[in-house]
Amino acid sequence: MLIRMKGTFGLIATNSISEGDTRRASLMFIRRNGGEIYSAIKRLRWPGLAVVLVSLVHCSKGVVSKNYLLDGRRVSKISSYLVENEVETDPYRLLSNNEKAFGGVYVYGNGFMFDDENNESTPLEVMNEILHKNPKYKDLIYPYLGGEEFLSRPDHAHHRFVIDLGQISEEEARTYPELMTILEEKVKPRRAKVKRDRYRVYWWQFAEPQLALRAAMKKADRVLMHPTPCAHLAFAFVPSTTIIGLPHIVILHETYSAFCVLQARSHEIWARFSGSSMKDDLRYTGTGCFQTFPFPENWETNPTLEATGKIYYEFRADLMVRHNEGLTTTYNRFHDPDETNPDILKLRELHAQMDRAVLDVYGWTDIPTDCEFLLDYEDEDPEGTSKRKKPWRYRWPEEIHDEVLARLLKLNQERAEEEKLGRPPRRKVAAKNPKTASEPAAYDDLPLFNTEIDARTNSEEETQ
Repeated sequence: MLIRMKGTFGLIATNSISEGDTRRASLMFIRRNGGEIYSAIKRLRWPGLAVVLVSLVHCSKGVVSKNYLLDGRRVSKISSYLVENEVETDPYRLLSNNEKAFGGVYVYGNGFMFDDENNESTPLEVMNEILHKNPKYKDLIYPYLGGEEFLSRPDHAHHRFVIDLGQISEEEARTYPELMTILEEKVKPRRAKVKRDRYRVYWWQFAEPQLALRAAMKKADRVLMHPTPCAHLAFAFVPSTTIIGLPHIVILHETYSAFCVLQARSHEIWARFSGSSMKDDLRYTGTGCFQTFPFPENWETNPTLEATGKIYYEFRADLMVRHNEGLTTTYNRFHDPDETNPDILKLRELHAQMDRAVLDVYGWTDIPTDCEFLLDYEDEDPEGTSKRKKPWRYRWPEEIHDEVLARLLKLNQERAEEEKLGRPPRRKVAAKNPKTASEPAAYDDLPLFNTEIDARTNSEEETQ
């Protein structure tokens, strides 16, 4: 830092400054090199029409004052994550969560789709004609689900189908001429222009087929899906026969216990902390949000979590169907302080019961679950002067939020240390023939189970 000792400076940055590589190269570097963050506003809406969220951060070289201010309240310390704690390291990926979360399939091309809502796709009527003439083709055409229909439709139903020829050779693929004719016309010309050899040469195959995910889904009846980006944390079950598109996340759990833990506010706090954002939407990731998350002990076999999760899930599903509203609209109403519909009030009540059940399994019975309507970020636009709604969220107060986050961070570190030392996991998994703990894995050699597709997805997300 070029400023003098006890010198100060302030900066305005996008709200991603406390996330990922941006945080490591900026705020974490400052904190690790004698700098202090003595005042910060995490999220502030930039004045004007553009939907831009910024962070206001004031730093000093050395300690100039112990009166730390975070979003206007006094705190004991401000970390590079812009939360009240001194943790600067990234959460550890836990081996116990390995091979459970995957990014969806990267198709690369609307030409693979049967869809009446996209001009680049083939109409559903053509698909039906093909299947009528060639029933064997049913094993090569699958339901396809993206984030928009998952969030907008009450039953998360798909409206698209996708041609999936798997990993077969071009010669074998041509034994299905009706399908290959479509792909040659609608996919091959586009793939011929890309630089990546595999995408161009094997144009009749998905760009990233996620073979491990597809193999695992065949062993399950349903999986949990989370769309990304998304305004709200929103998990739901979808049939395992569905092909889920990138960048959305697939969780290989099919119990209500899993849904209960993941949909609870404690996990939402973790996901918004360890994930990233687009504007103020959550970008839920398998590696950052799921694999690092320290589940409570024995959660898989806990009957209270299973029962509580089932009650919440079934009520929410019924509510959405009766109101003909999807997850986004439902949770918009959930967080609206002016919403008094009895169904929404009941959903808030059931969510609190779910939060209580999860906290109790952690052993954190001292943490209250009372929520308030609080603004997610400062917005200087007076209420009612524009069509934009205030960013209210029905959530825990900041003190409770930070306390839960601090405990989860500590638990993540404890679990990581246990895995490094090769200790058997503390949580018990039901099994008919329990086996001894496996040989300790080298933590530094942790496999990347979630294929992270880089910037090339940005130009192709219309297929997802």
